[in-house]
Amino acid sequence: MWKGRFSQPTADLLLRYGESISYDWRLYRHDIAGSIAHARAQVKAGLLTEAEFDAIESGLKGILADIEAGEFPWSQELEDVHMNIESELTRRIGAPGAKLHTARSRNDQVATDTRLYCRDAITQIVSKIRGMQKALLRKASQYANDMIPGYTHLQRAQPVTLGHHLLAYMEMFDRDISRLRQCRDRLNISPLGSGAIAGSTICLDRKQIADELGFRDISQNSMDAIADRDYIMEMLFDLALVGTHLSRLSEDMILWCTSEFGFATLDDAHTTGSSLMPQKKNPDICELTRGKTGRLYGNLTAVMVAVKGLPMTYNRDLQEDKEPLFDSIDTIELALDINAEMLDGLVLNRERAMEAVADPLLLATDLADYLVRQGIPFRQAHECVGKAVALSVATSTPLNQLTDEQFASISPAFGPDAREVFHLDRAFAMRTNPGAPNPDNTARRLAYWSQILEHAED
Repeated sequence: MWKGRFSQPTADLLLRYGESISYDWRLYRHDIAGSIAHARAQVKAGLLTEAEFDAIESGLKGILADIEAGEFPWSQELEDVHMNIESELTRRIGAPGAKLHTARSRNDQVATDTRLYCRDAITQIVSKIRGMQKALLRKASQYANDMIPGYTHLQRAQPVTLGHHLLAYMEMFDRDISRLRQCRDRLNISPLGSGAIAGSTICLDRKQIADELGFRDISQNSMDAIADRDYIMEMLFDLALVGTHLSRLSEDMILWCTSEFGFATLDDAHTTGSSLMPQKKNPDICELTRGKTGRLYGNLTAVMVAVKGLPMTYNRDLQEDKEPLFDSIDTIELALDINAEMLDGLVLNRERAMEAVADPLLLATDLADYLVRQGIPFRQAHECVGKAVALSVATSTPLNQLTDEQFASISPAFGPDAREVFHLDRAFAMRTNPGAPNPDNTARRLAYWSQILEHAED
């Protein structure tokens, strides 16, 4: 490829150190599509005849078929996917293959391939997030009004429903979809034609190439087009955040499945045992998801660190963008699939959940709201209820079983109807504000998400 300048062959260790074909072969489909569009523009510019273009297109499609059949001989000596394909094309069709690289550098070639790859990957990942949302919706619908304790600081706080809890993750994943779509739109710019750094004196119709490849526009600065890896870092961040949301859901499920909580179980197909302790049933998918989320963070950090100190434009450091990218894509796709499948096997232990949610302390805030409705300022009401809780603890009496006299000793604003606050159905019915776990709110939100997912276009 550069033998005209060098008098010695590349050292074997350098070949091993610098090759990327062991992982960037995944770009083959996009590399071939880019080459066909590039060759078509060469015809328009008078650089290729129609016959030469036909030979190039036919040769590239033959290589594509061989790759997909697993019959293509990848060579480490040729370094990367681009040179492997171009070299084989030239071997098959002769001189026209050697013309293909006119007005193109591997710099703008890889930038184009990677954008095309990311664009397709985002479409696939959005589809898998929708699959996760569908699993959440099924489970939230099943347990729409089943009550569980909600937690702050991992201490029981206020009652919620499992349906409302799971719908919180619907919102998170929907933001993930929005971010990924925005990323896909931003990266959908063609850099092809930027050359190695400063374009080429042989000018092809860049807009024609962009249109054929489905890009919405072309880049306007050749140096930025070559050096830009923002879209990869943005995508890696978006995938890391998807992992964060999966990891938080995993932690909830791990807690719910412990003997200490006992709110839920997972089916046998999505749990594992212990090599020593025969009684164990471990939520390994959830634990692996927490662990793999750390890997997603690491991949983002690796690319950001590789890019942060680079002078313009292309530096070989940028080769280090692909392994983290490919790994994050593979990791998040599998994580979404397995978590959606696992969620379908979640079963709520209604008896245990109701036992926990029946704790009257979960409605202490409702008792403070009761005093507010009696005309007591909230801070004073908060203090009064705090005293009532302290009295409950000191006398080992449930808060909802304090006597009228005990309540009155704290504040005369406590009337005989104060204990009505502790009826759970009443407590939920009063939470009518949008976004609160009111049964009607939940039903409306379930219907909303059902419509969204039914008509979703990725």
